Amino acid sequence: MKISCAQLERDGTLALMTALQSKGHLALFVGGCVRNAILGEPIVDIDITTDARPEVVTRVASDANFKVVPTGIDHGTVTVVAGGLAHEVTTLRNDVQTDGRRAVVEYSSSIAEDAARRDFTMNALYLQTDGTVLDPLGGLPDLLARRVRFVGDAQRRITEDYLRILRFFRFYALYGDPTLGIDPDGLAACAAQIAGIETLSRERVGAEMRKLLSAPDPAPALAAMDQAGVLAQVLPGASARAMPILVHLETGSPRGWLGRLAVIGGQNAGGLLRLSRAETNTHDNILAGIGSGFAPAVLGWMHGATVAGDIVHAKAALFETDLPFDWQSEANRGALAIFPVSAADLMPAVQGLALGTRLRELQERWLASGLTLTRAQLLA
Repeated sequence: MKISCAQLERDGTLALMTALQSKGHLALFVGGCVRNAILGEPIVDIDITTDARPEVVTRVASDANFKVVPTGIDHGTVTVVAGGLAHEVTTLRNDVQTDGRRAVVEYSSSIAEDAARRDFTMNALYLQTDGTVLDPLGGLPDLLARRVRFVGDAQRRITEDYLRILRFFRFYALYGDPTLGIDPDGLAACAAQIAGIETLSRERVGAEMRKLLSAPDPAPALAAMDQAGVLAQVLPGASARAMPILVHLETGSPRGWLGRLAVIGGQNAGGLLRLSRAETNTHDNILAGIGSGFAPAVLGWMHGATVAGDIVHAKAALFETDLPFDWQSEANRGALAIFPVSAADLMPAVQGLALGTRLRELQERWLASGLTLTRAQLLA
């Protein structure tokens, strides 16, 4: 099979691959960039594989005046900056020893051996610069059918790196066909190995959950995670029940991943997923807004229009209600509103602690009115 390489035909990329090939070395696109090129999806990262060892890649790239960074030299990977783009260049390899997180590797000259150590069949695809797809494991039919399957024995792939459990569900959310359902062998292997999630850093777990929750429709993947017990392992107390409702409500106005995180719930999401301080603040505001009785305009004034929209959608999904009428314009109105009374309006008649108390009372009246009371009405 041949495909268009238009998305990959960048001057720096082709120059780097030509430099390797001119020295007699293999240079192939591999992994996600090949997968996305075939599917017509955007390509973010460009990965290249070669039979040249890292020190040779470094020398060839340096001689071609490219910047080289030894990002993963122990695993055969160097990053080459060519044409302003970072390229991960990795030597063909075998994993000879793994501990669920890291691998000891040996270099290889076999594409088939390199493919056999990868996670999913749709990622074990290679692409020549002329557009020829190399498929040593038969992963192309899986990709075209949008089947997410582990390479070889699923349990073995997982015990090599337990993060693959979360990647399995994330890839299903992004690339799987929900009408086919999730791969049963993969699901069973994930359920059998959920204890391995505890060996992962919370930063890695949080990064995977961010990506999964950012998928156009994460509901089928989250339901499968819930079924396998993986969701509870990641976030105790979480539930996927309301996610399909939320995704349906989002039609025409997709929400951010933090709003979706609030809908699945769970204990201590900020700590368990290593949210940043700003993310934790936003997540906490969404949770507080769900439990409040505030109208969209008030939520917009308190948190801004975007977070107000997340709260409105999350609340409707969890309580299985319709979205409030005109919620978007109301949230925008609130985000632009300014409390019409200042301390100067009350002084000198009111001062000290009484001044702060009076301002809070007037603000509460203003909020209760849906931000409609004017300065004159409040001061009257």
